[in-house]
Amino acid sequence: MALGTDYARQDCPLARALELVGERWTMLIVRDSFFGVRRFGDFQVHLDISKAVLAQRLGTLVDAGLLDRQARAHGGGHDDYVPTDSLEGLWPAVYALSYWGEEQNPKPTGTRRRFLHATCETDLGPLGLCPECGVAPGPRDIDTDVGPGYDPDNRSDAVSTQLRTRRRLLTPLR
Repeated sequence: MALGTDYARQDCPLARALELVGERWTMLIVRDSFFGVRRFGDFQVHLDISKAVLAQRLGTLVDAGLLDRQARAHGGGHDDYVPTDSLEGLWPAVYALSYWGEEQNPKPTGTRRRFLHATCETDLGPLGLCPECGVAPGPRDIDTDVGPGYDPDNRSDAVSTQLRTRRRLLTPLR
C-alpha cells in the first residue's frame, strides 16, 4: 500500500501544514533556507538529495508561496530560491523542533549549533525567547554559530564550510 501525500480526511490546521512541509526533505530545505542557502546546487550537495526529489520539493515550496524563484542577480542562467514572509513565519516551529531534537538526542560533546539574539548576543531559550530581553526575535534578528559539539571534519562542502562562522539567519551564502 502506498503512503498518501495528503490528509484529505483530516480537518485540522496541523494536517494542512504537514501537507506543505511535513515531508522530511522539505523541512531540511526550509532549515537550509533559513541558513542562507539559495542555489539549487548548494541545496543538493549540502543535503545529499537527488536532483529529482529536490526539484519536486522546491517546486512545492514555490507553489505554496514559501519560497520565491528569482533570477540570480549576477546572471548565470540559474534561479535563486528566496524565502518569503510565509516561510519566515515557520521559524518558531523550525527552532522548536531543532531544540527538541537536540534535547532528545544530544551529542556528548555539546550542542551542534547556537542561535543568539543578535541585539544582546544571548543564546535563545527552549521557546525561542531571549532570556535577557524577554522577546522572541524573528529570524532576521538571530545569529547562528557552531556550538561546542560541532564536528568540523564531518562535512567539507561549501555550505557547511560557510556555516562554520557566525552569521545572521536568512543572509544569503556567498
